Amino acid sequence: MNLVQRISVFNRDRKWRTFLNTIRPGADTTVLDVGFVDRETSPFANYIERHYPWPENLTALGLDEPDNFLRLYPKVKAVRYDGRIFPFATRSFDVVWSNAVIEHVGGFDRQLLFLKEMLRVGKRIFFSTPNRGFPVELHTRMPFIHWLPKPTCDRILHGIGKGSAAGDYMHLLTQSDLRRLLSRAGATDYTIIPNRLLGWTMDFVVLCGTP
Repeated sequence: MNLVQRISVFNRDRKWRTFLNTIRPGADTTVLDVGFVDRETSPFANYIERHYPWPENLTALGLDEPDNFLRLYPKVKAVRYDGRIFPFATRSFDVVWSNAVIEHVGGFDRQLLFLKEMLRVGKRIFFSTPNRGFPVELHTRMPFIHWLPKPTCDRILHGIGKGSAAGDYMHLLTQSDLRRLLSRAGATDYTIIPNRLLGWTMDFVVLCGTP
């Protein structure tokens, strides 16, 4: 396992411990995972499905048809949607979990809708997102490029053969951006937890709602 993979394992395990220690799920806790993928190209994909002790209480929401997903996680209910309105009633779930998805849904308006939908269907929310202020862009592993204006960053990504990370694939957020989104979404009871690496905030965990 190389250094980057070790850091990824460390950070995901850290977020999982934060989830367990703050949410304290039990055998009856229903959880919506927003952002499952059907084909796992990484050992970190579908993280909660790999670790949640009560998979029968998990519902996974995503853009993919869940053919492979359901073979891997037959006890989890999987729902495909169009990326906009969640197909669930208000407060359907005890907890909504979303690990590093909000930066991929589009620009500010789409991120705002995504956050509003999580707040609508869940009694408590637990989501994470990378910090735009971290010196290395975590998807491309490129230093500093994401600090440039987005059009410039996108041009460089296309020029170096990483064009798949350009456009709406990635709209990174700072802590100020997160607070603005949360305010616009009407969230008043929230906590932002910075996860640090070598003194830099690598990503954020956001908790909304109370037990």
